Amino acid sequence: MIPGITSVQALTARHRTTLNAIGRAVTITPGRRLAERFPDGVDSVVVMLDAENAFRRLREDDVDIYWGAYVGTPDEILIAGKLDDVAGEIERVRAEARAAHGWIMDSYLLRRPTVADKTSD
Repeated sequence: MIPGITSVQALTARHRTTLNAIGRAVTITPGRRLAERFPDGVDSVVVMLDAENAFRRLREDDVDIYWGAYVGTPDEILIAGKLDDVAGEIERVRAEARAAHGWIMDSYLLRRPTVADKTSD
């Protein structure tokens, strides 16, 4: 724990990414509030307290996930990639970690590409 550094800041720092795109909004929400789609006008969503793997409900293409458990501790686990590609791995690793430790403290950042991202390729 570092005073003044939130778990969200630690998550993005460990994944070497930004919280949001320049000039774009970010939403922080518990898993149970994650709808079938991203909130309107938001490209980055941080999800905390997600016991049900709510990321599986998203049906959007080209969504990246930056997942972390026990971030900043010796037990830290990080997984990132296209949501469709790594969702199953996250579920498996999350269940194994919870069984091994008796608890899980994880969060994740979901990001869809912005218009600027799509035109810069």
